[in-house]
Amino acid sequence: MQTVEITRFRVAAANAEALYAARPAMIRDFQADRSGFLDARLIRVSEEEWVDIVFWRSSQDFAESRAKGGNLPGIQAFFALIDELVSSEEGEAREEMNG
Repeated sequence: MQTVEITRFRVAAANAEALYAARPAMIRDFQADRSGFLDARLIRVSEEEWVDIVFWRSSQDFAESRAKGGNLPGIQAFFALIDELVSSEEGEAREEMNG
């Protein structure tokens, strides 16, 4: 089964467009540097609250990604816009993403 990372965070409403603009570089960095990265979906749930759902091949791939943190510029730029981490969870996907 695939692993799903669910992260809820806050970003100032004034930085929403910057967050959207930073997303493609973050995804490219994940694709280049994160073994087992499959896909991600960014969801705005309120003016300042977001949910990022990331699909990983395995729990080990997710753990290895977490250990790397913001090690590349695209990832750093995206993370820098986050004002507050609300929650972070890991789960198993019963229905796998294609990829």
